[in-house]
Amino acid sequence: MSTDNFPNTRLYPTGCCAIFAKNITPGELLARAAGRTLQPTPIGREEADTITMLDEDITEDDLPDLDPDDLQAAGLLDADGPLLRAGTYGDWFFAVESEGPYLADAEVLKAVSRGTTALSACELESGPSWIAYAENGECLSSFDPLFPDDDHGELRTRSAEARTFLNTSSRTPRPGSRLSHQ
Repeated sequence: MSTDNFPNTRLYPTGCCAIFAKNITPGELLARAAGRTLQPTPIGREEADTITMLDEDITEDDLPDLDPDDLQAAGLLDADGPLLRAGTYGDWFFAVESEGPYLADAEVLKAVSRGTTALSACELESGPSWIAYAENGECLSSFDPLFPDDDHGELRTRSAEARTFLNTSSRTPRPGSRLSHQ
């Protein structure tokens, strides 16, 4: 399997991690990933990249359509954790982290998958790509997509299901389906 199959790799030239989950809202996914309740705030990718780059030094001129005080109150300028964006695709909810490995952490995947199914995919410029699949808090499959037979998950046989998800998610969205971002 080539990492060229990862959706949106050209949108994140220095890499990204994404985590997908079924049957939980994007807000719940973010709270589980962060380990605390968050106040989701709608921002676009360019705004998120600006916030990540400038962090607490951000001014009103940097993001004229957003209030820095609101960003601070929502925790988006908190340097203690990554800035995550969330959205939906079909019945899957997702969070994306640009340039960071936070969402690839096994404990984050386990927390997000409690009571549901979750899959994380990570491709970073500074390290290997990685895919992990979990159900109900248990990591069932975890592997480098270049070496899918070297599975480190609890149930190696489940990696086929994770690969099937990746193969179907890299297709063009169906008419009427929409990606939404927060």
